[in-house]
Amino acid sequence: MPRSRNPLLFSAAVRSADLGYSMALKSTIYKADLQIADMDRHYYGDHGLTIARHPSETDERMMVRVAAFALFAHERLEFCKGLSDTDEPDLWQKDLTGAIETWIDVGQPDERRIAKASGRANDVIVIAYGGRGSDIWWQGVRNKIERLRNVTVWTLGEGVAEALGALAERTMRLQCTVQDGSAWLGSADADPVPIEWTVLKPPASV
Repeated sequence: MPRSRNPLLFSAAVRSADLGYSMALKSTIYKADLQIADMDRHYYGDHGLTIARHPSETDERMMVRVAAFALFAHERLEFCKGLSDTDEPDLWQKDLTGAIETWIDVGQPDERRIAKASGRANDVIVIAYGGRGSDIWWQGVRNKIERLRNVTVWTLGEGVAEALGALAERTMRLQCTVQDGSAWLGSADADPVPIEWTVLKPPASV
C-alpha cells in the first residue's frame, strides 16, 4: 500500500517548486536606444533594442552582446534567446527565406557548438572576452576551429568587457561610432568605451 502524505505539505512543496522554476527562468528586460554611425561599412541607423538578460548573465556579457549588435548591425540582425536556448546564438541574421546568414556567439563556446553553427549558417562570428581566460580557451579549440572556413573569431582587449558592463542600465541611450577599424560605444552619462579587439581567426579567403 502506498504511503500517505500530508496534502498541505505536498501542495506547499509543489507551489514552492513551481515558484523556483518560474524564478529560474525569468529574465530581466533592458531597453536601449542605440545610434550607430559606422563609417567603415557606411551603415547609419537608430535601433530600439529590447534585451532579455538571463539570470545567470553578467552586465559584462550582456553589454558585449550589445556591442556585437552595434559592430555587425543590419536591419535583419536580432537578439536571440541566447543562454535560455542552447540551439540559438546570441544574435543572428536571417534572409527572407529564414535561412541563417550570420550567427554570432559571445563568450567561449566549445568547439562542438561552433562546428554545429558552421553547418547551419553562412557565417559564424565568435567574440570572446576575458583576458587570459580567452587565451586558454582559444588554445584549447584552435586546432579544430581553424579548419572551419566560415568561422571568424575575435577576442576583446583586456578590460573592454568590464568597461562595457559599466554602461549597463535598465534604460539606455547609447551611441556607437566605427571609423578606420576602431569603434567606441558610449552614452550621454559616460565617456565612450574604446572597443578594442584582436582577430584570432579570419574567415578563409575565397
